[in-house]
Amino acid sequence: MTKDDTILIADASGLSWYGMGRDRDKFLHYLEAFANLVAAAEREACAKVCEAQDEYGWQQYADAIRARGQA
Repeated sequence: MTKDDTILIADASGLSWYGMGRDRDKFLHYLEAFANLVAAAEREACAKVCEAQDEYGWQQYADAIRARGQA
């Protein structure tokens, strides 16, 4: 997720009204960290769903999902 993506999401959610004024850079730093943690948790949840379907050979999909977080 890029900084621009984070700003767009903050604007869409209305969150930017609460933090963009005073120390915009600090706010964006913490917002990006939060967004990255949420994305990592979501990737891991999706990967676990794939692993649960291992009888269908979905381990490769779980690995691909986890690799997205490393890129």
